[in-house]
Amino acid sequence: MTNTISLPDDGRVPVGPALSMFDPIYLGIDEFGQPVYITLAYRNLLAGGEPGGGKSGLLNSIAAHAALSTDTRLVLLDGKLVELGMWEDVADEFVGPDIHHALAVLRRLQTVMNNRYAWLRAHGRRKLTRDDRLSIITVLVDEIAFFSATVGAKQEQEEFIALLRDLVARGRAAGIPVVAATQRPSFDIIPTSLRDLFGYRAAFRCTTPNSSNIVLGHGWAEQGYTATDISPTNQGAAYLIAEGGVPRRIKVAYLSDAQIESIADYAAWIRRPTTTPASSRVEWVKAA
Repeated sequence: MTNTISLPDDGRVPVGPALSMFDPIYLGIDEFGQPVYITLAYRNLLAGGEPGGGKSGLLNSIAAHAALSTDTRLVLLDGKLVELGMWEDVADEFVGPDIHHALAVLRRLQTVMNNRYAWLRAHGRRKLTRDDRLSIITVLVDEIAFFSATVGAKQEQEEFIALLRDLVARGRAAGIPVVAATQRPSFDIIPTSLRDLFGYRAAFRCTTPNSSNIVLGHGWAEQGYTATDISPTNQGAAYLIAEGGVPRRIKVAYLSDAQIESIADYAAWIRRPTTTPASSRVEWVKAA
């Protein structure tokens, strides 16, 4: 007998259970073939390495999980337009190569963050939880150097770094995790005061031990954990370190353009009836 699925009479299409940003996010496998997961609800992630190392694979894996999470809203900053551009229809905000738009969005995020902390204080709380039913606002930035050192006036670049540092430093408990990537891991792009705020750090292939240390932390290259030993042909390989941990070698999962398009299209469909919860939409509009 052939199994059949009957659609509801009103034309609705049934869907499977959705994800949550409080769920572990699958990144890939480690050197022993074991799956690697991270949880971003109360963490931030920094990825650095030379062009072509696989950072976009990491960003798109996280973007895919966030897009399929019904408790999440995406804010994307992409100076090249094409790394995160396929998720534009899923995002609340998509920023291209425009420093003024980037600053306006970061200022709004800062206002939302301050409002959330005021709400937490009024309720005698220290962080948001899943039960609060407020959206996790996931911020993905590719590439940091474009907004902090390439476009705009020096004052605008400095404001971008200041706003980004504030979000990374204070956004976790308010439900605003930041995932940022750069092709230029240097002290002028990623000062120590910013790097140390990221709970997760992923170093893809780097050309010098110093560049690897800038991402992972001082001294790891001297202990044998250096991204310079990653082969140029081994795209997606990286060293991943968590707070208080030791770097581990991983291989990031890869999504093809066709797979990203399919996931993004489905994510846009499941978000279509109500893009965000009513309370969250009001929150975002008030911050504008």
